[in-house]
Amino acid sequence: MEEKNSFDIINPEPLLIVLSGPSGVGKDTVIQEMKNRKLPFHFVVTATTRRPREKEVHGVDYFFLTADEFAEMIEQDELIEYAIVYDDYKGIPKQQVREALSSGKDVVMRIDVQGADTIRKLYPEALLIFLVTRDEKELENRLRARQSESSETLKLRIATSRQELKKVEIFDYIVVNGEQQLDITVDMIEAIICAEHHRVHPRKVIL
Repeated sequence: MEEKNSFDIINPEPLLIVLSGPSGVGKDTVIQEMKNRKLPFHFVVTATTRRPREKEVHGVDYFFLTADEFAEMIEQDELIEYAIVYDDYKGIPKQQVREALSSGKDVVMRIDVQGADTIRKLYPEALLIFLVTRDEKELENRLRARQSESSETLKLRIATSRQELKKVEIFDYIVVNGEQQLDITVDMIEAIICAEHHRVHPRKVIL
């Protein structure tokens, strides 16, 4: 019988990582940079009923579904969580997350604050990271730069972001994603995940 090495005490559990924050804070950009670095994570593809934006690809950026297809996933209990976000449904397919965790991979989910709140209630051991801009003006400038928002929608998103900031207490960490600071932002997220893997009492999420 092989004797266990008493110094072999680090046995990290795969993490369920939620990256969230107000609309326009740069969640998609941060996720893309994490992918560019070829980090060993499974990046969850969210299902949505909204129409694709320019250059978005089905199955890569989102699963773009019809309302009927999304309803079928709800009926079959195939979503970890789902919500209506600006008149469109968004949800996290359950099977891909379960398979990734079973393989030992950390799972990264990019979801809105409402969805993060649901994940916190369902899976208290999930790791929640809240992205913010340096100030409200920077957030407003980013939303305007999209050139895909009407003035009414822009006002709604800014008002919603103010309310979402009040939810910061449900998160574990806050990371400022400042303008032209993408590398620093992703470095910080990597450091957080690394530190979490060195906890004496690791987080353990079971779906």
